[in-house]
Amino acid sequence: MSTSPAPRRIGRPPVTSRAQILAAARRIIDDDGWERLTVRRLAQALGVGAPTLYHHVRDREELLILLINQHVDETLAVSLDGPPRERIIAAATTMRSSLADWPWAAEVLTSDGFLGELGDSARGLVEAIVGGAVEAGCAPDEAVHLFRDIWYLTVGEILVRARPRRAPATAPADPGTPSRYFGDIDSRAFPALAAVGGRWPELAAQDTYGTAVAALVDAAIGAAKATATAR
Repeated sequence: MSTSPAPRRIGRPPVTSRAQILAAARRIIDDDGWERLTVRRLAQALGVGAPTLYHHVRDREELLILLINQHVDETLAVSLDGPPRERIIAAATTMRSSLADWPWAAEVLTSDGFLGELGDSARGLVEAIVGGAVEAGCAPDEAVHLFRDIWYLTVGEILVRARPRRAPATAPADPGTPSRYFGDIDSRAFPALAAVGGRWPELAAQDTYGTAVAALVDAAIGAAKATATAR
């Protein structure tokens, strides 16, 4: 006596791995931005109920952190050796390079509490900056302040550059339209800006991040040494 085969299940297979969830979440962010990512929408994209996802992630915030940590783990293959100053600058540059491809991640990490939930790869960069500053002569609170300053510089630079420009910096100006910058500014009232003039977009587009980080590091280390000498 033959038995009938079991009926085949129709539809998408159930989600069983966190990797599937993160891949689908990343597609939503790439298509519509991180603000549009919700557990409900992710469940719809995967063809499952929201309760299924809650077996893998606690909430939307944890989902974002998991995505960021995954990205950081994939992009932070760097050796941080050498003197303290060079380690700090290398760590900052690596941090910026990692987040530059994912500017939304930099925006998420500006929210309270997110920075403390980063994984070991990202914490290694924070340790390199804070530890390098302490080794160079900064007090622990001064080292944290240096990291904060570098972090603000990094996030601000990434977010500003990620915003779409209204027109390319090299686009010729319409002769009948006033300059959006300083090409037609009153040179008597604003002599410095008039000297820059229409070159502002070109100059603003130049990558000066490394120089700015080095200046922050040198200023912090120099101030710490001056304080120690004065004691």
